[in-house]
Amino acid sequence: QVQLVESGGGLVQAGGSLRLSCAASGRTFETDDMGWFRQAPGKEREFVAAITWPRGSTLYADSVKGRFTISRDGAKNTVYLQMNSLKPDDTAVYYCAADPRGDRSQRRSYYSWGQGTQVTVSS
Repeated sequence: QVQLVESGGGLVQAGGSLRLSCAASGRTFETDDMGWFRQAPGKEREFVAAITWPRGSTLYADSVKGRFTISRDGAKNTVYLQMNSLKPDDTAVYYCAADPRGDRSQRRSYYSWGQGTQVTVSS
């Protein structure tokens, strides 16, 4: 199991950008695929993006494709989510996740989670 801490959230105007970071600790990090999820008020936590290790293949939800980019730095034990062209509908708490089994786009597939970081996009 991996310990995860997100940072980089904040308030931004529509059309702006934010870069989220997730610092990881634990001996399984180098062999874990990683994902980002988000949860808006009153909504279920939903898939955003995932990245494999060591190949680095990526997967995105249709709602963020072309606007968000997931990446990772193994030396720093950190995964990133670059968010561009932000929309008010992107407002949510964003969570990073690790230690997946099975379908990387499914919440139930991940066994390690961060505490979340708030992203608010104003109109």
